[in-house]
Amino acid sequence: MKKPFRRIVQYLFALFGFDYQRLSDVESVKQLIKSLKPYNTNVKLIRLGPNGDGGYLVPDDLAGIKACFSPGVSNISGFEEDCARLGMQIFMADKTVEKPNIKLSPEKYHFLKKFIGHFNDEDFIEIEEWLKTAQLNQHDDLMLQMDIEGCEYFTFINIPQSSLSRFRIIVVEFHNLDRLWNRDFFKLASAAFEKILKTHTCVHIHPNNCYGVNKHKGIEIPVLAEFSFFRNDRISEKIPKTLFPDPLDFDNTTAKHIVLPKNWFLES
Repeated sequence: MKKPFRRIVQYLFALFGFDYQRLSDVESVKQLIKSLKPYNTNVKLIRLGPNGDGGYLVPDDLAGIKACFSPGVSNISGFEEDCARLGMQIFMADKTVEKPNIKLSPEKYHFLKKFIGHFNDEDFIEIEEWLKTAQLNQHDDLMLQMDIEGCEYFTFINIPQSSLSRFRIIVVEFHNLDRLWNRDFFKLASAAFEKILKTHTCVHIHPNNCYGVNKHKGIEIPVLAEFSFFRNDRISEKIPKTLFPDPLDFDNTTAKHIVLPKNWFLES
């Protein structure tokens, strides 16, 4: 985790009075995991980006998506480059870098040197305000690919449902999932997930192997995982996904290989 983000997350947790000593109810954690069960749909998954870190599985329903919004910039931008080749406008944002490492000419992408947050000032911008500055047609379908080092929970809670619904596909790296056992963090995370699930269905989960898997009370939770969501109006059929890893999945790092624990996709 980048140090500036760590300080921000710690500040936000303290601001909201989170107490890490209070434990979550086992059944509540089980139900949240059950709600995030991935589904196969009428649309197959494809991979955008490299075969490793920075690549993600998304539904092959990309025609007509006007733009990809990608908060959280790293030194790998293969996902955004693939989106640009498919005709999408690219919008990137991150306060920690001077510019993205992307193999596109400057007129092919837009970069904003700000953090994505839940207020607007010289360092932060809300996604709602970011969408407004992009000056796109409000009826255009969009894609969101987010990796903002733990701030994703506050960000999703703050997005108006109408703006969230503009994203046909949402890909997010969720951090600190092992902290679901903390009751206060669980409230924050479950509120974020429940908001997404009002309009979208989880279609894939890939644990990032740079961290391991936490096991508590017989429940295994990856510390860090990439989630892909597909807007419900694009889905005509779905069945629970029962095979992991997907053939298109690749480890993020050279660390020990991990797979999605079975309690995330099989009935217990």
